[in-house]
Amino acid sequence: MKHFITSALFFLAVLVQAQSKILINNVQIFNGKDNKTVSGNVLIENNLITKISSSPIMTDKSGNTKIIDGKGKFLMPGLIDIHMHEMLSASTLSQMQNGEVGAAFIRAGVEAGNILQRGFTSIRDLGGPIFGVKKTIDDGAISGPRIWPSGPMISQTAGHGDFRGINQRPVGLGGSLDHSEIIDACLIADGKDAVLVAVRETLKRGASQIKLCAGGGISSSFDPLDVSQFTEEEIRAAVEAAEDWGTYVTVHAFTSRAVNKAIAAGVKCIEHGQLLDDATMKLMADKGIWLSIQALDEEGRADFSEEQKRQKAEVANGADAVIKMAKKYKVKMAWGTDVFFNPAINKDQNTYIAKMSNWFTPFEVLKLITSDNAQLLTLSGNRSPYKEGKLGVIEEGAYADMILVDGNPLQDINIMVDYDKNFLLIVKDGAIYKNTLNQ
Repeated sequence: MKHFITSALFFLAVLVQAQSKILINNVQIFNGKDNKTVSGNVLIENNLITKISSSPIMTDKSGNTKIIDGKGKFLMPGLIDIHMHEMLSASTLSQMQNGEVGAAFIRAGVEAGNILQRGFTSIRDLGGPIFGVKKTIDDGAISGPRIWPSGPMISQTAGHGDFRGINQRPVGLGGSLDHSEIIDACLIADGKDAVLVAVRETLKRGASQIKLCAGGGISSSFDPLDVSQFTEEEIRAAVEAAEDWGTYVTVHAFTSRAVNKAIAAGVKCIEHGQLLDDATMKLMADKGIWLSIQALDEEGRADFSEEQKRQKAEVANGADAVIKMAKKYKVKMAWGTDVFFNPAINKDQNTYIAKMSNWFTPFEVLKLITSDNAQLLTLSGNRSPYKEGKLGVIEEGAYADMILVDGNPLQDINIMVDYDKNFLLIVKDGAIYKNTLNQ
């Protein structure tokens, strides 16, 4: 029944896409930037917001305008998740490594629609074979969010993106490509020249930014959390290749050593960073480096070893000190969930929004997941797949990506958790993907 409802909602969206204008009247508008709402009306033409007014907006009588009474509800920009693995989140590790690739893509397509129903109209994908899913969404064949794809995460041998078994030799030593490499979940590159080839190949396929694994991880089996990965020369090669294409490199890294090396090489954004020290955080502030932070659960996945569970708890507990340091030094912060290989918890994506209330006011959280995250997306420059309008805001000339919320999350951020009940209207790119206002 759930899949039938999702399909029906998508069919509704396809019908509305032919509607040239949508007028949403009588709403409390949160623009994504200011700690207030204003009463008004919003006119959408095609896929852009063309007029916002506190006075009635006149429309033609041709019937090409769909008029919606917002009933005084809270209208806000569509949500942005800045760190997702859309393909990998839809399957378990075993399903990705041992199952049919076609089945994994089908699961990812279904999950893309679910992500949009949770109010996320844009995501930045930081590792996985996502290009096909993105194109299918953009072509209108399935519903889903806008995607800024990184393509395969680039890793050194014995790095965070090396999913080979302990007895599998690398290609350079007579081995063969691992399944994870064959399906483009990751690329293993050692040495400056190999990194240049990996980055250029990924950009050729349509990456909007490059994801490099610069430190140890939890989900990977053979690289301890504390290790630093890639030499500064290798990271700088990736940065130069990305900058030649007008975009940037972001790195997976937890420790100060890994982050300092990445900063020295010219990296613009750090993913995670939960084990950073004060001096490194101050350096990030001084250099204008972005911190993409996540409030992770302490519990590890069922397939984790005891050591992986210990590392997961260490990283989760490190978020408190790091976010407080980042706020102290006014580091530019973005927010994402970083959930993958655990499909059962995908439905809880919005709970990670509420977790941020441990460090931020409701306004700061809403700004973080809309206009702040949108600012990070602009680092992709001309490699951004969507350049027609602004994102993360409700203003004239911006993309018509928005959700209508029953309740005021500026007063209670927990309203965002029960998206199925409280999100009454979801609009992406000027098309309606959910409408429970009985209109």
